[in-house]
Amino acid sequence: MNKKMLPIGIDDFEKLRKTDCYYVDKSGLIKELMMKRGEVNLFTRPRRFGKSLNMSMLRSFFEIGTDPILFDGLAISKETALCEEHMGRYPVISISLKTAHGRDYEFARNELCTILAKEAMRFSFLSTSEKLTETERKLYSQLIVVDETATSTFVMSESTMTSSLSTLSHLLEKHFDRKVIILIDEYDVPLAKASTQGYYEQMISLIRNMLDAALKTNRSLYFAVLTGCLRVSKESIFTGLNNPKMFTLLDQRCDEQFGFTDAEVRQMLDYYELSAYYDITKEWYDGYQIANAYVYNPWDVINWCDQLLSSFDKQPKSYWKNSSGNDEVRRFIRLMGNGVTKAQIERLISGETVQKRIEEQLTYNTIYDNVDNLWSLLFATGYLTLSDYSSGNLVRLKIPNNEVRDIFNDFIL
Repeated sequence: MNKKMLPIGIDDFEKLRKTDCYYVDKSGLIKELMMKRGEVNLFTRPRRFGKSLNMSMLRSFFEIGTDPILFDGLAISKETALCEEHMGRYPVISISLKTAHGRDYEFARNELCTILAKEAMRFSFLSTSEKLTETERKLYSQLIVVDETATSTFVMSESTMTSSLSTLSHLLEKHFDRKVIILIDEYDVPLAKASTQGYYEQMISLIRNMLDAALKTNRSLYFAVLTGCLRVSKESIFTGLNNPKMFTLLDQRCDEQFGFTDAEVRQMLDYYELSAYYDITKEWYDGYQIANAYVYNPWDVINWCDQLLSSFDKQPKSYWKNSSGNDEVRRFIRLMGNGVTKAQIERLISGETVQKRIEEQLTYNTIYDNVDNLWSLLFATGYLTLSDYSSGNLVRLKIPNNEVRDIFNDFIL
């Protein structure tokens, strides 16, 4: 019997479902979101924890014209009333900012301009919509202007860029007579990159103004979902928003919807007849605690299963390590003796815990200013995980598994 293909590198929900890839059902996120959402919702999770795939799933579920077959057999399909009321009912604006960065501000700005313009082009029917006025159709045309002299790149003024999501949602609402859902994946990547390249103030001003227009004063908005690694402080980017809902690593809401649970990993290993490798899979890729949920890194599990099925090499590898420069750990190790003690690192490496105060609201331009911020960064990005609560923001932290322990060991050596 042929097995389903493993979705290596596939974060498009529709493509995954239509190519009959193996899918760990996270459609329960839709029900939880609709029950617990605010107008603006932010999910913070480490990289490679399924954020982009979940955002793609949300778009596929809510967007007008969706194919209901995509959700056949999934948990959400049993929620008949919810599906009838919300599936395929909304215009959806969906962008990912993971490529909106570069060596300087101008390059990063152009990348962001391209992202916004390409999303606007998905709604080309707006250029001829009889439900819009001539002025509104001209507003749409400003979102997709191509500079023919610069290898067909898109061009927008700063004011057009900052109002682009707001403008597009207004036009979509008028065309469909329905409020709009906005999805922004990896919202903080441009800020993280800008902080290391020296144009942080310019980039945060651009992102702040764009989010203000799209999420704060936008009457066409039904609700919005953002994902990222960090909860950037409200003062620096979410100024003026009325209490956005935060779903962080310490929040019990939706705690099982990113990452694979133990039951889901057992089921996957059983399906591919790899149950004999359960113990080593757990030692290397489990260990993350999100509030009350215990989860595995999904990127690791999928790649590990693929390796077991296609290679004679049955030794686990550090797949997650190779998906980033791991600068966080490198800086942490360099602080040894300057706020980080050798004893603390040795305790972590040996599987013990350390008690630290976690600050969930950080700013990228000051994140390396002190070691306390760095402990919070290591927690937010998945190098350390929750072991136990103490009181308030005090928690006990540990290295989650063998893979991350190897990362620490490599940099120490």
